[in-house]
This record gives sequence, structure tokens and C-alpha cells, in this order.
Amino acid sequence: MPADFLTVMTTTDSVEKAEDLARGAVEARVAACAQVSAPVTSVYRWENAIETAQEWQVLFKTVATGYAELEGYIRSAHDYDTPEIIATPITHGGVEYLAWVASETAGE
Repeated sequence: MPADFLTVMTTTDSVEKAEDLARGAVEARVAACAQVSAPVTSVYRWENAIETAQEWQVLFKTVATGYAELEGYIRSAHDYDTPEIIATPITHGGVEYLAWVASETAGE
């Protein structure tokens, strides 16, 4: 059962955008929930320059079969040219919690 679930992370440059991404995914039922983390400092290379920026992480919980739909939502709602979208399998989790994730993303 746990291999059927994912956490999916993205980042954005404001708490308002992060909360909008989180709320939109839950409303669309492509994620059961999403957590917005306090700002992090990101250091990365972009267009041949080293950049440093403050970003907010959004961590979505979803079913593996719904990944493509969640990724599509993030790509369409995100304002970055190349948004970070990273999925990690959930290898263990509370049975009741994972059942809730499945129920919330089923669209029922």
C-alpha cells in the first residue's frame, strides 16, 4: 500500500503564491493536503549566474496514480519557467492517514 503514495515538492518566491498552489491542488483533489514551509534560502545556477533567493516549499501528499495530474496542475498554476517538481515515494505511513489521502484524491 505505501508505494502507492507520494510526497511532491515544489518551491515558489512568496508565501501567497505557495498558499495559492497548496489550496488549488487540494480544491482540485490532485492532493489530499499540502504544507507550506517557512522560507528557505535557495542557491542555484540560472542563465550562467549563481543566484540566491528566498523561497517557500510546498509539500503535497497524493496517490502515485495521480502524479501526472498533480504535475500538470503545478506546471499550469506556477509562474516559474522551470518549476521544481520532485516526487518521493512514501515507503511507510499510517494506514488511516494513507486511506484518507486515497479518499481525498479520489474526487468523491
